[in-house]
Amino acid sequence: MCDAVRVLMLSWEYPPLVVGGLGRHVEALARELSASGHDVCVVTRGQSAARVDEVRDGVRIVRAAIDPLAIDFTTESLLSWSQAAEHAMLRAALPLVRRWRPDVVHAHDWLVAQTAITLTELTKAPLVATLHATEAGRHQGWLPRPLNGAIHSVERWLAQRADEVITCSGTMRDEAAALFDLAPDRLTVIPNAIDAARWQASAPDTTATRDRHAGTGPLLVFAGRLAHEKGVQTLLAAVGRLRAAQPGLRLVVAGTGPHAETLRAQARALRIARRVDWLGFVPEERLPSVLGAADIVVVPSLYEPFGIVALEAVVAGAPLVVSETGGLRDLATGGVATAAFPAGDAGALATAIEKLLADPLAAQRAVARAARIVGRDYSWPAVAARTVEIYERAAGRSVR
Repeated sequence: MCDAVRVLMLSWEYPPLVVGGLGRHVEALARELSASGHDVCVVTRGQSAARVDEVRDGVRIVRAAIDPLAIDFTTESLLSWSQAAEHAMLRAALPLVRRWRPDVVHAHDWLVAQTAITLTELTKAPLVATLHATEAGRHQGWLPRPLNGAIHSVERWLAQRADEVITCSGTMRDEAAALFDLAPDRLTVIPNAIDAARWQASAPDTTATRDRHAGTGPLLVFAGRLAHEKGVQTLLAAVGRLRAAQPGLRLVVAGTGPHAETLRAQARALRIARRVDWLGFVPEERLPSVLGAADIVVVPSLYEPFGIVALEAVVAGAPLVVSETGGLRDLATGGVATAAFPAGDAGALATAIEKLLADPLAAQRAVARAARIVGRDYSWPAVAARTVEIYERAAGRSVR
């Protein structure tokens, strides 16, 4: 493989079509690889009836045409939807690889597994797979329904077929090795990264946000999907425990998701409804000021392969409390988080919050230390350089 690598990335989401954090991760990695002199093409889903081939920020992006199929992205039809999406992506990629042969195919998660494996066999390029999460992990080790088992089987197929597998944390590495029977030398931990400049809110914006939401304070902030595995129910329970000791305490919840109404009902049952501001979806350009306004940002997930919002909070200048699960455990032991608690333990979370609020100077010193660590270890240039090393290793391992 030459110094400049031709990289074919496959992702089921890519900005402006964004569902979660995966799409933004792929975009940032592709941009950094291109800026480093590599030839990067991303094949992804589109939003129109025509195939789109464009260049943005040095990255060639091929967006598949939407097929006229009445299949919704729901639990009941997810496998049918994914099959249709993969078929469209594969058809979009075939004209590309007839003229432009990649040195490596890089697949991001199970929703592009069939496309990635087919293109790998066609081009004879090595396959690198990044596993951003696992279906078993999302369900605390269980596969409760046939759909979950089917998704797990696709993840296993992709992981075993790949020449190299990337995970974002040590916990995810161990999880993938056990779930998919992978040899340790095929798994590499490369953390997610952050563009620190984009997450540093201006002082006026942060002050205005705090004035809007904090009242007499202190102010806690959660940002993320309102789903069971994100653990917002644990945070609400902790706020309920702190109601008497912290009469001015307020909580901002930024995000949407399937558990929104359940969580609102929980807040009412705990008699803390007036203490919680439900912001719904917050655009990325506004989120730094929300995070920066917090006395503490809490990431209370029950399952979290990495937890990019934790890095965003640190760069925004907020003390950080995380649950001891998944990639958050790495951030806690590595000095990024200010404090940690056992996942799901509302009492321990309440205690951690009280300790931080009692010593704000120590909390701010911890934030400054964490910001230095993030700048050193979680930058996109560092992550892109390590990813290229994996591409080189995959080329040496591949026997196709």
